[in-house]
Amino acid sequence: MHFIVTKTLTVVLLSALVLGVLYCFMSQSDRVSHVQEIPAIFRYAELYASSRSFRHVAADQQKYEKPSVVKGRTDVMTITPWLAPVIWEGTFDPVLLDNIYRPHNITVAATVFAVGKYVMFLKDFLETAEQHFFVGFNVNMYVFTDRPVEVPPVKMAAGRQLLVRLVPSSSRWQEISARRMEIVQKLIEDELVDQTDYIFCLDVDSLFHARWGTESLGDLVAVIHPGYFKADRGGLDYERRPASRAYISPEEGDFYYCGGAFGGSLKEVRLLAKTCYENFKADAKENIEAIWQEESHLNRYMWVNKPSKLLSPEYLWQDFAAREPEIQIVRFSGIVKNYADIRPNK
Repeated sequence: MHFIVTKTLTVVLLSALVLGVLYCFMSQSDRVSHVQEIPAIFRYAELYASSRSFRHVAADQQKYEKPSVVKGRTDVMTITPWLAPVIWEGTFDPVLLDNIYRPHNITVAATVFAVGKYVMFLKDFLETAEQHFFVGFNVNMYVFTDRPVEVPPVKMAAGRQLLVRLVPSSSRWQEISARRMEIVQKLIEDELVDQTDYIFCLDVDSLFHARWGTESLGDLVAVIHPGYFKADRGGLDYERRPASRAYISPEEGDFYYCGGAFGGSLKEVRLLAKTCYENFKADAKENIEAIWQEESHLNRYMWVNKPSKLLSPEYLWQDFAAREPEIQIVRFSGIVKNYADIRPNK
């Protein structure tokens, strides 16, 4: 009798165990079936972006100076600890790189925000971009402005076009700055997926002075800020309040990156913009505004998600600053301006 009871109890327990496993499986299956599917455009954007990687195939019989493993720039860092290249004058062959990328017929998008009084900088920005920014390649220049009638007519070369998009006005430049990430994210999702390979986001109160081209292409591209490229960690102007999602502690950080120039593949820039915008909104709900708005969130993002390529301060110098000996050329720079004339931005 004792054996029968024990056997019966074992069967009951095993049956309960099997039923429990089946219930968990069915419950999990039910939950999975109700997960919201990622919209097709997002899946395609990621697929498209990841499939547009290029092999570095040089043209037959192309002549260029032999690279050397014992010569080159020794006054600056040219590769990071995570093996991302740092681009300086003298570290690349522009003709070789252009010949590698040109057969792929790539298209580069650039975004620039000219809201309120900042529209005054647009003409010089666009004209110098025509002279130096990805010359000889397809370029779509997206201008976001609240004053479309004041966008100057600029003659664009073949394969290049100026596209104007209307955005709301704002008296606070901080609000304009914060809104950029959301707008860039939506631009990528809504318009760029099937027509663009790379995107750069640039400040309008800047000028091009020399080549900015294929040497700058990469998945996630950051520009080292000219004001902090010699600073130690304690001197980097990160958001230092732990309550903010942009927080970086004094013991953390690699470089201080510019919010006025960054870029990369559609996939990577969309993810950066989406994350920064969501973190900005989450901070705002708690009445927190990071010290440098989206630039602070960008620096936090790139501290965790390391850039695949870094551009030296040549790619966004400051016109008011004396030229440092490491800066052999200035390619792009923020101009000297009287902030009292442009802020408040009405």
